[in-house]
Amino acid sequence: MEKLCKYGTHRVIYPLGALPQSADKLDNNMVCQDNEILIQVKTLNIDSASFTQIKGAANNNIDEMKEMIMSIVNQRGKMQNPVTGSGGMLLGTVKEVGKDITKDVKAGDEIASLVSLSLTPLNIKKILAIHLEKDQVDIEGEAILFETGIFAKIPNDMPPHIALAALDVAGAPAQVKNLVKKDNAVLILGAAGKSGVLCAYEARKQAGPNGKIIGIIHHDTRQAELEALNICDHIMIGNAKNPMEIYEKVMAVTNNEGVDVTINVVNVQNTEMASILPTKPTGIVYFFSMATSFTKAALGAEGIASEALMIIGNGYTANHANITLDILRESKEMFNLFQKRYGKE
Repeated sequence: MEKLCKYGTHRVIYPLGALPQSADKLDNNMVCQDNEILIQVKTLNIDSASFTQIKGAANNNIDEMKEMIMSIVNQRGKMQNPVTGSGGMLLGTVKEVGKDITKDVKAGDEIASLVSLSLTPLNIKKILAIHLEKDQVDIEGEAILFETGIFAKIPNDMPPHIALAALDVAGAPAQVKNLVKKDNAVLILGAAGKSGVLCAYEARKQAGPNGKIIGIIHHDTRQAELEALNICDHIMIGNAKNPMEIYEKVMAVTNNEGVDVTINVVNVQNTEMASILPTKPTGIVYFFSMATSFTKAALGAEGIASEALMIIGNGYTANHANITLDILRESKEMFNLFQKRYGKE
């Protein structure tokens, strides 16, 4: 192993010189180095785009999904889907803390990682269960957090798996808090999903009573749940792969003006133009989806002469963990929804 690096390059097997996220293979030998934290992992919260791809490729077959996940981790030393490039995050208990770590953490602390599994050395001994509706995988295994790796201690006032589900997408609602202004019209693609409901809640909070929150959902399976939160002015069923369909629906409820901010939290490809087209030419498009193509977004915007500001969904935003967990504390309805969807069976 190379000289220890706070960014974890000492764990990179190849290509040499790469950072852990972009590396093809990491050293997942679970010996805790002086600048690392060793975690006993309980649950992997797989990124939605990655989980959807794996589930589709395996035709919802649990055993095939287990084989695919084990194969990825054995080959790469981390959980990074080779198709989507994305990872997820984990829930576990701190097993050992390197002597050079100065963070407030000790053995026995229950934590959720706030860095991607696509850069986290991981060793899975056994997959215990896969929860198809939660994007979660219970395992026996261990992982390494680097010196610069951020994490959140699981709060005492909510169940760990509910906190895990919210923290997995904590960057999205926290960024919405920064982007949405009073009286804005806001479009959310994928509004009924985990990140979608949190973003809609924060958008409603920031835009205020005179703002307009428009939620697009792919089908009506979770429409009633979204309606019960009472945070969207309009909820419409639409195909985000069909930009003109979305454009016409949004224009119909915005007096043909379009929206000030669009939040894309879908987990499928080819939704870039459904985000850009209904957004005002000087508006903001926030791509939190890991299925986003930079090429399609950039060239597509150029093709319709839109100068909308397009922002890549960075999973880190200052204080994002607290901002997101506070939504569950503020809203009993949101907490109950997360309890229903992500609570332990």
